[in-house]
Parts: sequence; C-alpha cells; structure tokens
Amino acid sequence: MPRLTVEGTPTVDVAEGTRLVLAIEKDAGVDILHACGGNARCTTCRVEFIEGEPERMTVAERTRLTERGLSGVRLSCQIVCDRDMTVRALSRLAGSGR
Repeated sequence: MPRLTVEGTPTVDVAEGTRLVLAIEKDAGVDILHACGGNARCTTCRVEFIEGEPERMTVAERTRLTERGLSGVRLSCQIVCDRDMTVRALSRLAGSGR
C-alpha cells in the first residue's frame, strides 16, 4: 500500500491505483483545488513532488503543462498512486474564492 505525505500533514496509507488528487483530498484531508473532474483541463490540481515523482506522464498532462508554460509541477488528477510519494499541494480551496 503506497504511503502519501502532503507537506505539513501526517503521512497516510492510500489504496494502490487511487488518483493522487483524490488521495490528497480524501485520504490526507487537504483541500486541494480541482475543478475539471480529472480531465487535465484546468491545471488547478497542481502539485510539486518532493519525493517519489513518477517518470511517466499522460499525454493530456504533458500537453496541458506545455500549453500553459508550466514546469516543475505535475497535475495530480493525472497521477495514480502506485508508490510512496511526498508532495506539496500548490492550489488550495481555502483562499481561492470558490
């Protein structure tokens, strides 16, 4: 079972195969912003990896990050928890006006 640490929160166990955005929200209890339903359209679910970044990237994630000129971040809606990960959630619901 992969372990997930979101910076500033306790480490939690996550069911293998869970989308990272959902693990951050439901398992770690972090109010990560995500608006497009996991389709790599809005880029609001951005995270920075501290440890355990997957090498593979979906075509949708690569395309959207390139279009927006974003580097050093990943889209948590496009990542499956299949290893231990430590991340920093960049977009939070609190303070977003949503």
